[in-house]
Amino acid sequence: MFHVGYTVQGVWRLLKRHGWSCQVSVRQALERDEAVIEVWKAEVWPRAKVPRTTWAPTSASRTRVASR
Repeated sequence: MFHVGYTVQGVWRLLKRHGWSCQVSVRQALERDEAVIEVWKAEVWPRAKVPRTTWAPTSASRTRVASR
């Protein structure tokens, strides 16, 4: 919105300045099911993950291709 960029370190300093801290849970949730997580990682995640695009020359033009 304001065209301002921050580095990871800059965001961390900004958050600390405003009283935020890194919070990590002491223990895992009782409802956590490792078997279901492994199935999700093996079956669902590969379908949801966007394939990486390889480098290829592209057009620098912002206009759309004319339709015929």
